[in-house]
Amino acid sequence: MRIALPAVLLTALLVFPGVLPNTPGHLGSLVETALPWFGLGIPLLLAAAAVRRSLKGLAFALVPTVAWAALFGPGLVSLPQPSPGRTDFQVLTLNVGGDRTAPRDVARDILAADADVVALEKVPNGAMKTYEQELHAIYPHRATGDTLGLWSRYPLHGVEKLDLGGAWPHAVRAVARTPVGDTAVYAVRLPSVRVTVREGFAVRRRDASAARLAERVARDPARRVVVLGDLNGSLRDRGLAPLTHRLRPAGGGSGHGPGFTWPAAFPVVRLDHVLLRGLTPTGTTVLPDLGSDHRPVLTGLRSFR
Repeated sequence: MRIALPAVLLTALLVFPGVLPNTPGHLGSLVETALPWFGLGIPLLLAAAAVRRSLKGLAFALVPTVAWAALFGPGLVSLPQPSPGRTDFQVLTLNVGGDRTAPRDVARDILAADADVVALEKVPNGAMKTYEQELHAIYPHRATGDTLGLWSRYPLHGVEKLDLGGAWPHAVRAVARTPVGDTAVYAVRLPSVRVTVREGFAVRRRDASAARLAERVARDPARRVVVLGDLNGSLRDRGLAPLTHRLRPAGGGSGHGPGFTWPAAFPVVRLDHVLLRGLTPTGTTVLPDLGSDHRPVLTGLRSFR
């Protein structure tokens, strides 16, 4: 029982995190955000079984091991992938905040990534003009609002700054004339979350903004929609369910590793995402640290035919 019960509970947590209540302190959301790291309990179970020389204990310890491997293992290995076919265009999202960010250096690295549409979030007040100047030659079309910006090789129209609650616009929307036709693109930064003694996992503002964004996306007349940005949460977090129920994640692919994006120097969670409607991802890569406190996400897209 000393191994069996913890093993069963850990397996249940990994497979069914949604059964956890979200009170007090949005505990369920916090667990869902940190879910991959609960795998650290598995070596402890295996070690306990080895110390006790218990085959039965080992068998129980292998149950959460298999569950964790099925959920998160594919992101840790690089396996040959079938050819995704054509890629019609590529999108990139990057939160460029943080004390280490040097706008000209980041802009150079963005250009090297060769995306067709770029969303930048949390652009410092004094850096917006620098990004505009550095990116203009390749991305002559842009739409900005407060600390958000979209840069595009393709013409943009229908630009909107979206009020999702809070003191500043949390999203900018524009329609890009991509090779597959008009595509609504959103650059998004949802409100930050914190862990505090008083509130626990303080996600109320983020959850409210996510719900308002989901409502706006639901009303969007565009056949093709791309949401790019820092959602300040894992897509497993139930607080982002209004968005993930309406839009398809571009996938957990990361090139190599689990696909975490924050903090950039040693990522432990994925906060930066690409969500889709009417488009198919052909591959997603989390790029190396560019000097921000987040890592960029590059995704290839193609249309349904």
